[in-house]
Parts: sequence; C-alpha cells; structure tokens
Amino acid sequence: MLRRLGLAAVLLVIIPTVIWQPGANAAGSPYVALGDSYSSGVGTRAYISDGSSCQRSVYAYPSLIAAAKGYALNFRACSGARVSDVTSGQLSALSTSTTYVTISVGGNDAGFSDVITECAEPAWASDCAGAVTTAQNYIRNTLPGSLSTLYTSIRTKAPNAKVVVVGYPRIFNGEDCNAFTWFSPDDESRLNATADLIDSKTSAAASAKGFSFVNPISKFTGHAVCDSTEWLNGLSNPISESYHPNRTGHSSGYTPLVSPLLTGASLVVTQAVILDAESSSDALATQQRRYAASDAGITPERFVAPDLTSPEMRAAARRAGVDLTSRESIDRVDREYARAQAKAHP
Repeated sequence: MLRRLGLAAVLLVIIPTVIWQPGANAAGSPYVALGDSYSSGVGTRAYISDGSSCQRSVYAYPSLIAAAKGYALNFRACSGARVSDVTSGQLSALSTSTTYVTISVGGNDAGFSDVITECAEPAWASDCAGAVTTAQNYIRNTLPGSLSTLYTSIRTKAPNAKVVVVGYPRIFNGEDCNAFTWFSPDDESRLNATADLIDSKTSAAASAKGFSFVNPISKFTGHAVCDSTEWLNGLSNPISESYHPNRTGHSSGYTPLVSPLLTGASLVVTQAVILDAESSSDALATQQRRYAASDAGITPERFVAPDLTSPEMRAAARRAGVDLTSRESIDRVDREYARAQAKAHP
C-alpha cells in the first residue's frame, strides 16, 4: 500500500538509450514553450533556479526537444498557469521570428488540482461526482471560447511558427494503491473521462486554428498511476510532485509524441540528449529570470492530501458514523458511500 513513495523515485531515473542525431538544419531556431505544469515539468523533481515558482525542468519535453534539435528555447511554461496567465504573461515571448511553439493549458482553468483533491478524500467526506460535473461543464461551455481566443493571439504574434497543442493523459488505471487516498473505481473512471473531454475540446479548438494536437491518452496507457511502470506520479513526497508526469513520462511519453508534429522528425531521448538538456540549466535560469516579475502573478495549483485530523474531516466522520481510530471503519464506510454515489450519478 505504501510502495508509491519509493517506487516513483526509482522510476524517475529510467531513461531509454537509443542512437540520437541532432537536427542540423534548424539549429538555433527560436522555440517558445507556453503553458502549465504539464509543460513546465512538474513531477520531474528537479527545477531550474529562475527566481519563480514555475517549476521549470530540463527534464521536461520542451527542454529535451530543444537540446536534441539545437533550438533556442524560451521556456515560459509555468506551474499553475491558466489561459489568462498565458495571455498576459507568456505571449510576449512570441514574435514574427518564432519558429516553434508548444502549449498545454486548460487543466487549471477547469480546477484540475481541486477536483483531484476532492476525489482523493473518503466518499463520506467528499463529492467527487459533483466536482467532476462542475469541471466538465466548464470544459464544455467556457473553455473552448477561451482557447479559441488564445490560439488566435498566438497565431497573430507568431504568424510563421509551427504550433503544437499538447493534451493531458488519463492519470488512473482503475486501482488506488495508495494508503492515504480514497479514489474509488468510479472516481477514477470519471476523472479519466474528464481527461478525454478536455482533450477533445482542446483538439477541436486547435484544429480550427490550423494547429497540430498531441493526444497522449494512448501513449500513456499502461503507464498510469499504480501501473507496474508509472510515467505519472501518484501520491508523492513532496506533495507538489503528485499526479504529474515523471521524467520517463516526459522522455518516453511526451517527447516522442510532440517531436514529429513540431519538428517533422521522430526523436528518442538518449543519455546524450539528457546531458545536453542538463547543461542548459544555468543559461535557461538566467534567461527566465527576466520574466520573474510576471511569473510572480501565477499561483501554482497544488494537490492537497486528505487530512483525517482536520475539523472538517472529523465533523464529516461524525455525521457518517465513522470511527477515525479504525482503518476498517474508515474504509468500510468509504466503500458504502462510494457505491451510493455511483448509483446516484450513473
């Protein structure tokens, strides 16, 4: 049950080693990486010192692609970024000379972290179905218009760029192997369906603007939280690493998906690519410090682990007749409530 914390750390260092050759024709081409934590590299456990809380990592797919192809990366993606943050603080990096652009955004607008937090709590203390419904309504009714406006701005500011929009994977495989979370199979199904929905709406908005879209669902299948080889962190220490792609998720998951659409060539991440990416850390940090004032306006979105000792949780336990000193009682009532909620929200 507690294997999550140790296993995630082991998996982070598993990197494929296949022959790599850098792109000769695009050396130095300006590449701007926009978006949120799934592009900045949250989950990889190592971040550049750029004076921000953006958690930008040289192990994230933008850095790996830039290192392999020799692109001049402006790494603007930032943990917690919403559409409005990209518009107000990241698009200034674009220009008529920008050659490549990647972006993932929308998850924070839909309340990704808050929904995961709600669903992780015991069913007798939470309303996962309600939280998911609220997020899905936003994704259906509001997000498409916001993305359309944003994508128009990207094209206006970078008229000559190849733009690739990057989606979100399904996080769960139907099992909760963590001792300190209470995701039911129905919860996980709803959360995965939400990933499908945001990818569908994002893909449609991207296509309408002539942008390419990367759907990571298939590539990450078999590598979700609790799979034998995880590309996505489960409950982690520190908590901010939770429910994001780890290093292998970026090197073996996102990078091989994004590269062909962005660069026109496939890319397998090797140790040589990783070393080149690592060597760019200081230069990237210096460059991104120029934007520290702008980045300060972005609040990172954080998953919050269930706290059975909080006043709210204790009150919920009393209402449900849960004995918080008994794990059997906590889990038994959780299962009862989860079954009832599944019937109420088929």
